[in-house]
Amino acid sequence: MGQHKADRYVKKLTCWNQLTVLLYAQASGKDSLRDIETGLIASGNRWYHLGLETAAKSTLARANEKRPYRIYESLFYEVLKKCGNLGSGTASFSFKNDLYALDSTTIDLCLSLFPWATFRREKGAIKLHTLFNVRSQIPELIMMTEGKINDIPPAHEIDFSAFPKGSIFVFDRGYNDYTLLRKIKDAGHHFVIRMKKNTHIFRILGHERAVHGKGALYDETVAFALPEAEKSYPDDLRLVTYHDDEHNETYQFLTDEFRLSAVNIALVYKNRWQIELFFKWIKQHLKIKTFFGTSKNAVLTQIWIAMIYYLLLAWIKFQTKFKGTLHILTVMFREVCLQHVPIINILRLNLKTLQKALPRAAPQLSFL
Repeated sequence: MGQHKADRYVKKLTCWNQLTVLLYAQASGKDSLRDIETGLIASGNRWYHLGLETAAKSTLARANEKRPYRIYESLFYEVLKKCGNLGSGTASFSFKNDLYALDSTTIDLCLSLFPWATFRREKGAIKLHTLFNVRSQIPELIMMTEGKINDIPPAHEIDFSAFPKGSIFVFDRGYNDYTLLRKIKDAGHHFVIRMKKNTHIFRILGHERAVHGKGALYDETVAFALPEAEKSYPDDLRLVTYHDDEHNETYQFLTDEFRLSAVNIALVYKNRWQIELFFKWIKQHLKIKTFFGTSKNAVLTQIWIAMIYYLLLAWIKFQTKFKGTLHILTVMFREVCLQHVPIINILRLNLKTLQKALPRAAPQLSFL
């Protein structure tokens, strides 16, 4: 935070204080600056431990509007470094390559309140372009743009050379861009992408490699047919045709990975859905749909701190080997927010152990 010099001339609400207050707002599910102020006033005897000197909503509103959101963007990536490899998620693969899913999600905004977030004629929005680590279940890169920005330009801004060699990147067909695929391959990685119906290809070598009961129908070697596509990506590709019995739908995937089985290629694409679940989770459990300010800086500050909170939750879950879901962990923190209770004691609790620990004497608390 020091490189931004944002604490210069600040008397009460420092960057650290702002981070603390907004993390408290995320953990406790506050909906407005007044809710935050009221909640902190009610917990005034704990201010000393939080290092706070003020809870005034006007001071926080001013900090959200004026203090650069880049401070918390930088902090997000510093926290990300500390997280390292948080272990595998729900997916199980027969290969050891790192697996990343790239996609975006739109957060709708009222254009009259957020005029900077242009999207449609009468609607505002911002987009979160996210590179999601499927194995560790954490976002490793986030870019925020106006809602009208196409997905391809932010994807080209990614420095693919910064990722471990041999990583696999999986996309939906909206990222079907020849130069992007070439960029990934040149960086020493692989890609799996769903083919568009209007993609022009010609088959070089085709043969059936049916895997009974697993859905793989065809496994073919192909190349792009159009001159501009061939110029951008002149190498051969692999086309895998897969039938999903559950949804009775047939998919076609393009990839430059020839070593994995056709079923594994389909499994890679199937796990692209993990990023959709991530988007759904953060919209349901983090405060990124209602905002404490209307300026661009205030909105982006709130989103970056929400992402920091997500990383902290994931880190705590992994380090403590908590067996419950991230949602359960979120609810636990919401209930004990600002209480002087060791985290490890909270995580050990469950309904059975709690019932055993309850005293048999008459209750001392009552709503009456």
